[in-house]
Amino acid sequence: MFSENQIKALSYNLDESRVKTIDKAGLSFKYLETYDVINVANTMFNYMWDYTITRLEEVARETNQNGNNVITYSAIVKVKLYDSQRNFIEREDTGVGTGTARTLGDAIDNASKSAVSDGLKRTLRSMGSQFGNNLYSKTPNLTQNHQQPVQIQQVQPQYQQPQYQQPKTQQVQNTTPQDYSSLYNIGLTIMEQGQNLVVIGDDIFSKKDSIKACGFRWDGNTKMWYKPLEQQAA
Repeated sequence: MFSENQIKALSYNLDESRVKTIDKAGLSFKYLETYDVINVANTMFNYMWDYTITRLEEVARETNQNGNNVITYSAIVKVKLYDSQRNFIEREDTGVGTGTARTLGDAIDNASKSAVSDGLKRTLRSMGSQFGNNLYSKTPNLTQNHQQPVQIQQVQPQYQQPQYQQPKTQQVQNTTPQDYSSLYNIGLTIMEQGQNLVVIGDDIFSKKDSIKACGFRWDGNTKMWYKPLEQQAA
């Protein structure tokens, strides 16, 4: 189902800049934020995916020493990933979330949303390291200092798309006519999307001067930096 370019992208090491840390009970845990996982899924699967909540239920309720409500919810989340012919595969996993608040309604709201987010991230992690699967290892394989993974050869853009298929998104090789090493070195990635190259990554607005220097323009409708492929080939 997955294209060769998608398989290569899924196998890239996880960029350490995407990883967040939280301390609980004296222990430090690494995790990915929900919005980040959704953004990567949108890019990786060209928005051809969705998820459903197949179960959401309260599993615990108590009051802590401060008089706050402490609610725990459990969720089962199912993810569908589609190809251009609307064939799909499914993944499913569970999530748990706890909400603590003075009012019962706020505690329930926080717990239920947290459970769904946890279930979604745990389901997508079966896709590989780009969705945080390596964070469950004692020695997670992360990309240090925003460098590109050296063991994965980057993919040469394909300029001809199969008939009746959606445009594929793929990473651009560093050895194309335009050298984008300056963008890779600051943690950004160049992808082919339809007839354009687009820039993705964290803190993209603070890096706009470097992006503009490589010939990219801002599209206010899609909220993305882009560059037509014909300019890349020129």
